[in-house]
Amino acid sequence: MQAATTIYIREDLKGRLDSLKQNPKESYNDVIERLVSRAVDDEPLSEEAIKGLEEALEEIRQGRLIPEEKIMKKYGVE
Repeated sequence: MQAATTIYIREDLKGRLDSLKQNPKESYNDVIERLVSRAVDDEPLSEEAIKGLEEALEEIRQGRLIPEEKIMKKYGVE
């Protein structure tokens, strides 16, 4: 059997946890576990992804961007 612990949370936060239940009988443990699993990324960015982000940031710094409105106008998207 796993150990259990008691935590104290504000009433408003408890209400928010209640609203996140997928069904009325879902435990708070299950709700919190689901939230934590979504918040933590087990797969770090690859070197290639990091390089791409750094290149994009450099383009932004150098002002080599085309505003969304201009692109939409060019391709006739409204």
